Amino acid sequence: MENKNRRNESVLIALLRTARPRQWIKNLALYAALVFSGLFFFDPVDGWPYLVTVTYAFGIFCLLTSSVYIINDIIDQEADSHHPFKRHRPIASGSLPVPVATFAAIAMLTVVFLMSMWLSGFFRLLILTYLVLQFLYAKTTKHIPILDVISIATGFLIRIYAGAVVVNLHMSVWFLLTVVSASLFLAVGKRQSERTLMAGKDVGETRKSLKRYSQRLLDQYTGMFANATWLTYALFTFQNEVVRPDERFANFYTILPRTLQSQKLLMLTLPFVIVGVMRYLQLVYEDNEGESPELVIIRDKALLTTCFLFGISVMIVIYFLT
Repeated sequence: MENKNRRNESVLIALLRTARPRQWIKNLALYAALVFSGLFFFDPVDGWPYLVTVTYAFGIFCLLTSSVYIINDIIDQEADSHHPFKRHRPIASGSLPVPVATFAAIAMLTVVFLMSMWLSGFFRLLILTYLVLQFLYAKTTKHIPILDVISIATGFLIRIYAGAVVVNLHMSVWFLLTVVSASLFLAVGKRQSERTLMAGKDVGETRKSLKRYSQRLLDQYTGMFANATWLTYALFTFQNEVVRPDERFANFYTILPRTLQSQKLLMLTLPFVIVGVMRYLQLVYEDNEGESPELVIIRDKALLTTCFLFGISVMIVIYFLT
């Protein structure tokens, strides 16, 4: 009996590892449109507060993405067994039986669609689109150069739209371009690190598209999307709605010389984006740590601090200085 309980416990732990809850950090993208809209604390009279609605959608996406990771690991079982790190994943190593993983994925997807019935039809359409995109990625597009990184970027874009449609928010084109650029930047950094990890081995053994990415080409892509990330964000902050200080800060503005007065206060957050891009580039090129962006952000104190300060500064500018 004790041995059976231990086996069940080990299977549950293996299932949790396969679901990869650390990846849920990517789903924080659902809050982006809400934060930048200025309606983070808005409570409509005929529904849930916007924050509660988006948080509910965030929970749905966490279950959705975990089920997708399980399905992907089932599909990639053979390829992962040859990868220097992925071969230790529960399904690839055999510690998580495929039938158990399949049942868990189906159960989670069922819960996802039941929970989504409380939200808009457009949200359910985005869920379906995300599932189709991830299936195509697992079976086809991840092996096709350019399409593989575009698929990753599209996944982030779907998250942004999902967070916006559940509360019917408008998004700036420049903000969407920032998301696309940042997503492509992270995806190319991931390919950079994967190629480094496979040094001395057949780079196409675990991912066929790596054969078509030379080091020089990846360097060009990395530089291009790194620049695009901070430039599009800079244009977004400049095009943001004019800030009109209320009475709380009226005296503060009157004591400043006209040289220092600005109606584009969101641009104050730009330095954090630039520092974040530079630090991430350093980690990719110097430490080869770009293969798991979510782990890089959590583990690297400098990058984590930069992200925290960026978030705090955005909240202060939008919700206290407007």
